[in-house]
Amino acid sequence: MQKVSTVVVKDEIFLEHDPGFGHPESPNRLRAIYSRLEGGDVKPLYQVLSPRMATREELAWNHSPSYIERIARTAGVSHYQLDPDTSTSERSWEAACNAVGGVFNALDSIFKEDFFNGFALIRPPGHHAEREHAMGFCLFNNIALGAHYCVRQLGCKKVLIVDWDLHHGNGTQRSFYEENKVLYFSTHQFPYYPGTGAAFECGAGSGEGFTVNCPMSPGLGNEHFASVFNRLLEPITRQFQPDIILCSAGFDVYKDDPLGGMQVDTNGFAFMATKLLDLAEELCNGRLLFCLEGGYDLHGLSEGVAAVLRAIAKKLDKDEMKIVEDLKEADLRIEGLEEAINIQKRYWSSL
Repeated sequence: MQKVSTVVVKDEIFLEHDPGFGHPESPNRLRAIYSRLEGGDVKPLYQVLSPRMATREELAWNHSPSYIERIARTAGVSHYQLDPDTSTSERSWEAACNAVGGVFNALDSIFKEDFFNGFALIRPPGHHAEREHAMGFCLFNNIALGAHYCVRQLGCKKVLIVDWDLHHGNGTQRSFYEENKVLYFSTHQFPYYPGTGAAFECGAGSGEGFTVNCPMSPGLGNEHFASVFNRLLEPITRQFQPDIILCSAGFDVYKDDPLGGMQVDTNGFAFMATKLLDLAEELCNGRLLFCLEGGYDLHGLSEGVAAVLRAIAKKLDKDEMKIVEDLKEADLRIEGLEEAINIQKRYWSSL
């Protein structure tokens, strides 16, 4: 049997986190994805990896001990409200620790070269979680902790985080705002929740220039996102020369998402995944890990994940490949993109 290139982190524990009836960040999100993974076009493309519980010491790389203890105390409690949008159930602590540990296990497998790339299909999501508090459905910042793991445990000198979620990853940005080992790049609807992510937010101190925000108006679609990736992300990534690319993959930019206002379809997700794969293969031996964030239309979410998995396995069909190749030439002028380029030219000579 030919070795597959992709590892997928999945486990029933992630279905045990239940924010409550009617909450958009429902266990049904992962049920839809896990069901789609059984499709004949996707199932041969990955191998499943189990998660592990991250330790409190590992969680403390990005969160305060008092906050970690607060989440730990929710274990066994049927419902605990952390903020107006974010709550826990009896096994949320266990799910959240496994979400982080699942990212760590995937990174270990990628750096051991068991797999070239991976997708951590986990919940609760993470990119809004701050050092001291939960917000935006997020408990622990899975991708920020993954970046810490790359630097602290795997010897990385430079980590690139690309966040294409509809919402700005305020927690991830804050985690590395004054550091230059981790470059945080975000596209997001703006102005919108959580209110951060203006183009002038570029980092501070030794981290100045290592935060790249591209705020985007509602209603933008595949060609607009492709233009951002082609004109802003690609040249900065080549100049930065990361050791690995991590992606906060939020599927709430999908055209029918109930919380969103964007017009991306599955071809757009295939393009963005292909672009990241091309850069990873060129610059960092193919090392690329996607971490699930938002996405609340179950069809768009599950088909978006499938498109990413097929793209990174290079199993798109002929028509899809034609669209992806055409998007590689996208060169639109967009207000937020032009603003971001003009600001980032101070730091990146490749622009």
